[in-house]
Amino acid sequence: MLLLHRCRIATLGGRRAFASFAQHGRLHSMPLVVKPSNLETQKGILEARNLEKAVGAMYRDGLVVVEDVVPHEALDQLNKKMVQDARTLQDRGEDGPFNYNTGNLQQDAPPVAEYFNPSIFTNPIATQITAAVLGPRPKWTFCSANSAMPPLPGNEPARQPVHSDADFAHPDHPFALVINIPLVTMTPENGSTEIWLGTHNHPGGISAQEGAHGERASGRILPNLLTSRRETRPPSQPIVKKGSIVVRDLRLWHAGMPNLSSEVRVMLAMIHFAPWYRNRMRLQFGEDIKPVLEGLEREGRLGLEVPVDWVGREEALGGYLERGFGNSYDFNQEP
Repeated sequence: MLLLHRCRIATLGGRRAFASFAQHGRLHSMPLVVKPSNLETQKGILEARNLEKAVGAMYRDGLVVVEDVVPHEALDQLNKKMVQDARTLQDRGEDGPFNYNTGNLQQDAPPVAEYFNPSIFTNPIATQITAAVLGPRPKWTFCSANSAMPPLPGNEPARQPVHSDADFAHPDHPFALVINIPLVTMTPENGSTEIWLGTHNHPGGISAQEGAHGERASGRILPNLLTSRRETRPPSQPIVKKGSIVVRDLRLWHAGMPNLSSEVRVMLAMIHFAPWYRNRMRLQFGEDIKPVLEGLEREGRLGLEVPVDWVGREEALGGYLERGFGNSYDFNQEP
């Protein structure tokens, strides 16, 4: 199985410097992993050197993994409910909110207080990284998940085409970062995402893509570009440990992979937009989450702008499984 590489530090001329990430003229295909100390995890803040590693990876690779920052107990509680919901959505078949194929579902978490653990949804280390890249108080306007489903009897496992979620004319500098949090350890067997590091900086932009925004299969990368990219920096399908967060540039090429196991694999996806980015989406949460966010804000532990349409508990629970598929969301900004 593929393993994640760690950042190495070299000392040159008495100064700290990052060792080369190239091997035989080629950059690594595996993402950098930051391992916070116990004290960093307890405080919910990376010290300067680890933050530097994370920010450097975001600019160079478009993705970084930070391990052991989300309590497993919180993940287990949420996973139990979301696996049940995923099976409900899978039973809808072609009428469900799938992305490219029915083995990859778009799925929201239940937006009520008993499932809203701040260590997951407003993880302070995730926000520290996104604020360092995007600017202070990023806007959190998208909260969902991607669930890789074991195939139903008679169905063949299928992968997604390589694509970018930025399937519209977008800035050529960082403007949106996705916070992915797997609820279980992700492996190639259960559908760990295929990632193409460094492609967030690909000069082609949307000219490298096929399919119009809003179609189920928009954002597909042109086959000839995949061939040439594979020769210089091929993709990887890494193992991501339970308790980790993954921060990914929205522009990065990636693909959902088939789940060959017998268990549902849920991966949360929250998007933080730059404070200057004029995206008009809003979250919809049950009113019992409001005091949780207000408390974090009073204590100086939120660090986000969170535009929310508050609804009653019954409405929140009645509508969260009726969302659209991923490409139906509008991540663009107003003129």
